[in-house]
Amino acid sequence: MFLRRILTGGMGSLLMAKVKETTGIVGLEVVPNGREVLISLYTRTLKEIEAVPEDEGYRKAVESFTSHRLQVCQEEEDWEVIEKRIGCGQVEELIEEAQDELKLIAKMIEWDPWGVPDDYECEVIEDDTPIPKHVPQHRPPPLPKEFYKTLEAVQSKPASKDESSNK
Repeated sequence: MFLRRILTGGMGSLLMAKVKETTGIVGLEVVPNGREVLISLYTRTLKEIEAVPEDEGYRKAVESFTSHRLQVCQEEEDWEVIEKRIGCGQVEELIEEAQDELKLIAKMIEWDPWGVPDDYECEVIEDDTPIPKHVPQHRPPPLPKEFYKTLEAVQSKPASKDESSNK
C-alpha cells in the first residue's frame, strides 16, 4: 500500500509509465521501444526515397506523410499520444507499415518505372467474353461530381498573367 502511494503520486508517476501489455491483434506483438523504432524507420525511409526522381508523385506522397509522422514521433514521448496524433493505428501497425514502405521503395527503384521512354507503346487487349451469371461482378459506383471538377481544374491550362489582366 505504501509503495503504491509513492509510485502513483508526485514524482512516482514518472516511474510508472504506461506499459502496453498487448496490441489486441493476433500475431502482432508489442514493441516496447516503438517510438525509437519508428523514428529509425521514418528516417531511413526519407533517405531511401531520395533515389526516386523529385517530380514523381510517389516520392512527394511518401516524403509528405513520412515527414509528418517523423515529426510527431520526435515531438511526443508517449506511444498513446503518437497513435492518437497520427491516427492510423497502433505503433506496432505503423512499424509494419513503415517496413512495408521500405520494401516497396526498394522494389520501385529496382523496377524503375520512371525510366520508361515517352515513346513507349503497349498493346491493350480487350476481352468481350461474357461473364457467367453465377460469377459476382464488382461494379464501382460512379465517381462524385467534385472529382470531375477537380480533374478538370487540374487539366486545364492556367491562364498567363497577360491573359488575366486583359479580361
